Amino acid sequence: MKIVVNSAYEHLRDFIEKIPTTFEKEGRIIYSGRNLIKVLNVGGVEINVKRYGIPAYVNRIVYSFFRVPKGKRAFEYPELLLEKGFETPAPIAYIEERRCGLINYSYFVSMQCPYPRNFYEFGNADAEQYRDVIVAFARYTADLHQAGIMHRDYSPGNILFDQVDGEYHFMLVDINRMTFGRISIDMGCANFARLWGQKAFFEILAKEYAQARQADEKYCIERVLACRKKFWTYFSKKHVVKYKLEL
Repeated sequence: MKIVVNSAYEHLRDFIEKIPTTFEKEGRIIYSGRNLIKVLNVGGVEINVKRYGIPAYVNRIVYSFFRVPKGKRAFEYPELLLEKGFETPAPIAYIEERRCGLINYSYFVSMQCPYPRNFYEFGNADAEQYRDVIVAFARYTADLHQAGIMHRDYSPGNILFDQVDGEYHFMLVDINRMTFGRISIDMGCANFARLWGQKAFFEILAKEYAQARQADEKYCIERVLACRKKFWTYFSKKHVVKYKLEL
């Protein structure tokens, strides 16, 4: 077993070392699927623990010897965002189990995000009622891209937010899939495709994003809507869409 602890949270080492043996019995489940996410209370502080499922055999070999495991990336990437002023839960630890040399379960431990809202609420929403949030988010995303950071799974559940002292604050989670470097306007516009919302939502988003990045508004609107349509047309053929989809 490999355990890496953020030096700022060394005082939690005893708790961290017990996670593989106590995880099944303790904590509040907030997501259950291929991976399992729980919130545990440690001395009055909420800690988020994500256990990554055991990969299929071929991927076990890939992640054991050729690629950085998801949990390790999730532990390392937050510092890159935090250093540039973008919010994401503070990383606490990474735990990696191996059997016969191959990766088994791995765990990413972080602080629990304090923001209660996510972007699922915009699926069927009237865009005009949420214009202030959309504008703030478009500018936030433009700043993120200008800083050379792009979340490759920019989906509703991975963008948490709240209004603090009259200003909207956004926090990114599940950031093991990231692109760092120059983010072009084309790449930036395509990055919105997975979000929920009606066409008016995306039109406002694209317009504000274009203004923030000093790009052509008409082109950005067309590009955002085209990428959105392509993604959701493909997605809806294989999955049930849980909101009213207007393409």
